[in-house]
Amino acid sequence: MGDLERVPVGVIGASGYGGVQLVRLLTDHPKLELAYLGGDSSAGQEYSSLYPHLGHQVQQMIEPIDLEKIADRCQAVFLSLPNGLACKMAPTLLEKGCKVLDLSADYRFSDLDTYTHWYGLERDDREVAETAVYGLPELYRDRIAEAQLVGCPGCYPTASLMALSPLFKQGLVLTETAIVDAKSGTSGGGRQPKTGLLLAEADNSLGAYSVAGHRHTPEIEQICSDLAGHEVLVQFTPHLIPMVRGILATVYATLRDPGLVREDLLTIYGAFYRNSPWVKLLPGGVYPQTKWAWGTNLCYIGVEVDPRTNRVIVMSAIDNLMKGQAGQAIQCLNLMMGWEETLGLPKLSFYP
Repeated sequence: MGDLERVPVGVIGASGYGGVQLVRLLTDHPKLELAYLGGDSSAGQEYSSLYPHLGHQVQQMIEPIDLEKIADRCQAVFLSLPNGLACKMAPTLLEKGCKVLDLSADYRFSDLDTYTHWYGLERDDREVAETAVYGLPELYRDRIAEAQLVGCPGCYPTASLMALSPLFKQGLVLTETAIVDAKSGTSGGGRQPKTGLLLAEADNSLGAYSVAGHRHTPEIEQICSDLAGHEVLVQFTPHLIPMVRGILATVYATLRDPGLVREDLLTIYGAFYRNSPWVKLLPGGVYPQTKWAWGTNLCYIGVEVDPRTNRVIVMSAIDNLMKGQAGQAIQCLNLMMGWEETLGLPKLSFYP
């Protein structure tokens, strides 16, 4: 492929927050060309009528979803849709030779019975689902590079798993003790109007939701179990925090070896993520803030050990719409195309 020849890609579900991040990133990507924008409810509208701030860059219409046309025009397709829709489209797109990256939960689970239990949707695409690779490059880089179908992780699982993975992979903690306390900005709830996300409701307030029953729990547990080599249960509690972007996940777990100190953990984390350009491990005593990751695909990680309680505390900060969604999807596509995983993705936040 010549330097000037760009790979045509499409976004189905371009009207949401995940979709608009993808559009922005694709517009800047040196090797990708935005060839199709699709959505049913907004079909026929100029994209700039939904997002006027992109009008000087994106002069495309939102088109009806026509899988034949999409497959003709696109080599890769991002499905940025509500749960239960991607599984009806992905099989056709794959059959026609497209690479597919699903940003919903449809292809995140190796066991579709788990998906049905938590999402309440019966599926008839079991064979296709078995070919899907979980799209967390820091864990499954080699598999993603060979994949045609990637199930991109949720934003909470991304932040949580970046903190948890070295602990479970290296057997450092008592697995039944892992607790994730996570806080997300309001953009994680999407662009559709919801009472709890109104400024008057969410501002100057902080609260937990979906306690002991959030749908991202089995996703976190599935990957932790894979890393640990046996079934793992994790206590996960999400909170809504009155800001637009960002997730901070604080993980607590009891260490198997009471002699481990912070420097040991930093060495282990440094080795685990040594080939992960998007992970920034902070020095001892420095803890991540969500603002540092705003608008970037970075994940900041801070580690602490409390010798008094024999617990490790790991903090992970990401931008929920970037490393937690659109940025990570493009990171995966870069790998699927055989490119550097940093290609076309922002490394520096706007600060303050």
